[in-house]
Amino acid sequence: MLDKKQLFDSLLIKIKAIVKTPATADEKLLKTCQTLKDTVPYYNWVGFYLIAPDKPKELILGPYVGEPTTHTCIPFGKGICGQAAERKEAFVIPDVSQQSNYLSCSPKVKSEIVLPIIKNGALLGELDIDSHTVSPFTAEDNEFLTQICSLVAESGGS
Repeated sequence: MLDKKQLFDSLLIKIKAIVKTPATADEKLLKTCQTLKDTVPYYNWVGFYLIAPDKPKELILGPYVGEPTTHTCIPFGKGICGQAAERKEAFVIPDVSQQSNYLSCSPKVKSEIVLPIIKNGALLGELDIDSHTVSPFTAEDNEFLTQICSLVAESGGS
């Protein structure tokens, strides 16, 4: 059994290969979501929110894997995703029931991590992961997922 660092190192290699393929941006993002969700047991919903080209202060749901969500457009500042976008910083929420600004996608969701995708200082979007477990996200998850967001940004983001 791989420890977390080994798991994340092997996943990073897989995702580097995905972003280098000649597929479309959406296909790469969807494959990244699928790979993360299929490999990390507590990543129950994995998706990308992207900046709307015609509305620079709004996130639009991009490729994702998991239960459907009604949150397809999120204004900056609203919910955890909107706050992360507004501040251009990662948010780790160990227990979503303790957040007054949380936008519930499913009653199964217990925790969330949201990381910005930034290129040359500009926010391209963010990676959002929900878990059905309270407090599963560690500093290792944050570091690993930050690397994933950097790879996505380098490949053009969206």
